[in-house]
Amino acid sequence: MAGHDYENELEWIQALKSQGAVPLIGLDDCRNCWASPPGGTFMVRGPEYFTSKVKIPAGDYLLKPLAFDWIKGPTKISEILNNPNSRVKRVLNEVLSTDTKPFVWAFNLQVPSKDNYSAVAYFVALEPIPNGSLMDQFLKGDDAFRNSRLKLIANIVKGPWIVRTAVGEQAICILGRAVSCKYYFGDNYIEVDVDIGASMVANAIVHLAFGYIQTLTVDLAFLIESQVESELPERLLGAVRFSELNPASAGPLEPPPLEDALGNPQSSLSTRLWKSIGQGFSQLLHPGAQDGSVSGSAHTNGHLHENEEEDNKRW
Repeated sequence: MAGHDYENELEWIQALKSQGAVPLIGLDDCRNCWASPPGGTFMVRGPEYFTSKVKIPAGDYLLKPLAFDWIKGPTKISEILNNPNSRVKRVLNEVLSTDTKPFVWAFNLQVPSKDNYSAVAYFVALEPIPNGSLMDQFLKGDDAFRNSRLKLIANIVKGPWIVRTAVGEQAICILGRAVSCKYYFGDNYIEVDVDIGASMVANAIVHLAFGYIQTLTVDLAFLIESQVESELPERLLGAVRFSELNPASAGPLEPPPLEDALGNPQSSLSTRLWKSIGQGFSQLLHPGAQDGSVSGSAHTNGHLHENEEEDNKRW
């Protein structure tokens, strides 16, 4: 699905990718940014896993990367795609008036801290989800099914020894068994709110990692676990890399930039004018100041490595 040529449909997707508290940058240059890691860096259950236990590099994502948010608020941030101030929600409302009918998957990792941070990865399906597929079963199933299937693979790409020792080079878990997950649905989206703080073990590990977050590079992949042979090989829904995130760069959940995210020529000339006037006053009052705005992991118990069953027990 994600490998299809959508060059004629990418304008609003590219707009969402480029906005947010932290920028989208290439993998090699990423610092206080996000990127899309190649699927082949993650090992998943191969076509004969239940007889051979052999894993293979994952291929292309099933979903297309859409956006990443690094946000904070006075309370725990939930139901982002049901919030009228969500920049992704606002753009989706515009897109739904066109012939394109996207379906968004959002994974909201609620990071335990004295402040309420969320790292939110968004992916999009631009084609109908095949009936009977694992994605279709996940959407139509109950929370018990979802809790037993939604899998996270976390690769520590770069980080200090203490974090690598606590988390391991790679952590694998079924999220619904390890932490608390809540699922929210709309006509064109599913949002999974992952409360990392609900697990004492995950909470402790993430608190440790958060202290080194500005030195960490982490790849996270989301997938639906294959539990019978006919569902093999496993496929990634999507993956995201966040690198050296600065807590100070996290922004509030707010409307998108004043310029219309879809690039409409009628994108609020009056608001742009007032913005220019405001910048002029700011420069008069603070001649030396530069114009700017606020720009702008779910891991578990230690030593999580290759054996998924052991990993799941330890979460």
